Amino acid sequence: MQFAPLQDAEDFLAQNPDIELFELFIIDANGVPRGKLLHRDELLAVYRSGRPLPSTILGLSINGDDVEDSGLVWDVGDIDCRAYPLAGSLVRLPWRLIPTAAVQVSMHPQDGMPASIADPRHVLVQVIERLQAEGFHPVMACELEFYLLDAKRDARGHPQPALDADGGRPRSTQVYGLRELEQIEPFLADLYAACKAQGIPARTAISEYAPGQVEITLEHGDALQAMDQAVRYKRLVKGVAHRHGMQACFMAKPFDHLAGTGMHMHVSLNDAAGRNLFASEAPAGTPLLRYAVGGMLASLLDSLLLFCPNANSYRRFQANSYAPLAPTWGVDNRTVSLRVPGGPAFTRHIEHRICGADANPYLAAAAILAGIHRGIREELDPGEPIEGNGYAQAKTLLPTDWLTSLCALQASTWAPEALGAEFLRVYLAVKREEQRRFMGEVGEQDWRWYLNQA
Repeated sequence: MQFAPLQDAEDFLAQNPDIELFELFIIDANGVPRGKLLHRDELLAVYRSGRPLPSTILGLSINGDDVEDSGLVWDVGDIDCRAYPLAGSLVRLPWRLIPTAAVQVSMHPQDGMPASIADPRHVLVQVIERLQAEGFHPVMACELEFYLLDAKRDARGHPQPALDADGGRPRSTQVYGLRELEQIEPFLADLYAACKAQGIPARTAISEYAPGQVEITLEHGDALQAMDQAVRYKRLVKGVAHRHGMQACFMAKPFDHLAGTGMHMHVSLNDAAGRNLFASEAPAGTPLLRYAVGGMLASLLDSLLLFCPNANSYRRFQANSYAPLAPTWGVDNRTVSLRVPGGPAFTRHIEHRICGADANPYLAAAAILAGIHRGIREELDPGEPIEGNGYAQAKTLLPTDWLTSLCALQASTWAPEALGAEFLRVYLAVKREEQRRFMGEVGEQDWRWYLNQA
């Protein structure tokens, strides 16, 4: 684990004399940024000696509640754990009214105990280090879909698409529509400018499969750096949207009648010289690529809770919806879970299409790479790639409910070694508590279905 040097902070302060506040944040297991707002004169101390954060900060539910079974609450007296800044994470937040910057921190492997075992970034670092020790250097990129919603609800109190620049509200699906992108140009202009200012390589923008749904791709690169950029990008999108009177929504399935939102993960392996080990003139890639696919397929059920972490995640899985339902793979085929895109040999990689946009990029990437490592070590053959409609040819289906996925990860014999038994103990405690509380709530759907019938 490499932390940022003091010089980074000194240079930033000298170059940004107007900055008054600093948002110090850490990413928890749910992908939620949590932290503190510091004054300018507190920043250097963070770089010199870290910042104490309570152990509970990495054992919270998605709603910010303590999870006692995590072992990070009463068992350890909610002890302070020291977190340190990550290199390259100190950036301005251009949407804030008060001149503000942000710095991402991560738990120190020793001084951050016991919370460091629950730091999702540590999980990814450890998986990457194991691959690198065998000469494999993972390269990844993240494609995140999201909805732009109006900050105001409709007459029924339900979320609704944000207003276009011309004052209308998008009502129809115009996938790849250029007018739709023109209508959100003020937002896109600020978003691209903010990405440039923060060093986030945002590229192609696409109008997606529902009114108000957008996807912007991020450029591929070193796997850890790519996931750092992904978590900061989500924070940035939400901040810029808020400044424009909108809400950026990364829920997996915010509307029952509209498309879900995914997070497609692109992955390949380089050697130490930067050569793509999946590169091949053959569309299906090298034997190493096939082993990687085989490992991801073999580990898919055990990993599903990391790809689809919430109750709402499973509403996205519907046939013929471009959300994959089965442990399948294919070449240039968008009806399968693992797609090998076409293109020149040097670009050969795997597109993992299972994650919802609500997944934590660190944990999703860790599970993907750990699955790849398993496939290479065990030389797992994925079978022949599917041609044509992958939905129609699926022989087995993924679980489409939260509890089954939770139980699969809990029963896994592979995941504790691949991702860390102590991390999984905390993560599963959080997810069990969330599942219990979610199922304990009675709401509108229950009343609509059962109030007059039961």
